[in-house]
Amino acid sequence: MKTLIIHISACLFAGIASAQPAITVYNENFGVVRDTVSLDLKAGLSDVSYSGVTAQLEPESVILRDPSGEVALSVVEQSYRGDPVDQQRLLQMFEGQTIRFLKVVDGKEVIESGKIIRAPSVVMTKDQYGRQHQKHLDPIVEVDGELQTRLPGQPLFPSLGDDSVLQPTLSWKLHANKDAAVDAQLSYLTNGMSWKADYNLVLPEKGDTVTLTGWVSIENNTGKTFEGAKIKLIAGDVNKVEPPKNVRRKEVYAMAMADSAGAAPQVEAKKFDEFHMYALPLATTLRDRETKQVEFVRGENVETTKLYVYEGLKASYRGGMNLNQNYGQNSQPDVAIYRELENRKENGLGVALPAGRMRFYRMDEDGQLEFTGENTIDHTPKNETIRVYLGNAFDIVGERKRTNFYKHPSQDLIRETFEIEIRNRSEETVTVQVVEPLFRWSNWKIQKPSHEFEKTDAQTIEFPVTVAPDGSETVTYTVEYTW
Repeated sequence: MKTLIIHISACLFAGIASAQPAITVYNENFGVVRDTVSLDLKAGLSDVSYSGVTAQLEPESVILRDPSGEVALSVVEQSYRGDPVDQQRLLQMFEGQTIRFLKVVDGKEVIESGKIIRAPSVVMTKDQYGRQHQKHLDPIVEVDGELQTRLPGQPLFPSLGDDSVLQPTLSWKLHANKDAAVDAQLSYLTNGMSWKADYNLVLPEKGDTVTLTGWVSIENNTGKTFEGAKIKLIAGDVNKVEPPKNVRRKEVYAMAMADSAGAAPQVEAKKFDEFHMYALPLATTLRDRETKQVEFVRGENVETTKLYVYEGLKASYRGGMNLNQNYGQNSQPDVAIYRELENRKENGLGVALPAGRMRFYRMDEDGQLEFTGENTIDHTPKNETIRVYLGNAFDIVGERKRTNFYKHPSQDLIRETFEIEIRNRSEETVTVQVVEPLFRWSNWKIQKPSHEFEKTDAQTIEFPVTVAPDGSETVTYTVEYTW
């Protein structure tokens, strides 16, 4: 009798072989897998099984076809087994039976028999509050008339016990109009795949010109290793531009079925429906539970601008009249630091940048890189501006206060005056954008401004204020609301 030790990790089926797979990964934890399966078919019905699929395959998404169209191939019946055996499952299958166990005693291998009284399992229990919890039950094995709550050694199973499989398996009953050897194309949706983008931007010791390097990290938790796979990535806020999820997934699946035009020497980015597609230049092996990084964009001599923004009051117009006299007096001292860059070809970029995290570093006087801040960006098309918040300035502070408030007793009029002071304790001249919200009503007028200002939207104005080293500058203005 053949003994099965549960270290087996592969299962081969006669007449089945697969060629280089192709994967399209979406940044929503799913992907499309395309594989080539060699079939040796007979005229009429043939039973075929294939164990090269993922553990998170969506069975209803499977498509098996002859891309050449030379054979009239149809799937009469399909089944998917996504429950491959492991040691726990085999112990459960042999519960109540006696099997052999291999153990090492004094450096020698010894085999002894034991009866599996209870196999290890997980059960759901409820606590006193009615909440469900998982409880792990240890195995109980009878050896020489005694019970023990652990396995006495490595279990040796006489067989698989039933028609269990060692890997997730697709089985088909296929009908062909003639005998044929077919390289069929297998495609399916699977969960457990995701990717993200990260950007590293390095500033020199002095200046604002950066070197930008963009990386994609691809994560595979599908339960399958893909050898030498061609990988494409899809970026886009699909939930905002596509139909509901069940319909959207079918559409993106259909789009991703198309073969690529061929590998490029570098990551190729192109528009794809309402998304952007990135094709990795080289085939790569993506192991199960592996995260792989690939550089997909590099920009040299990218000009950036440092911005200081002081927003002493974070308030907004709510669509109705605000008559609360005390509202709007809160002030905070922090002056925010932003980095801004133009995603243009003339600025060393000009490519669609998927959403991700931007990390900024600066070279210090010792030639070492020091981290200076990070934040996330949204999907950014070319020719758009990216602004990244990196923290708050240490040597620049702001103070905002209201110096006057007046409400006319008989007319629909409110008038209030503000004073915003910016203090610069650094050793260089800085320009701070002072942002002021006009939150009380939609009709307003600025009176007696101390500095030039810009209306940035219907309810916001900004004062660019330049402050000398170890100096201060005060902005004053009056706003009048009428209704």
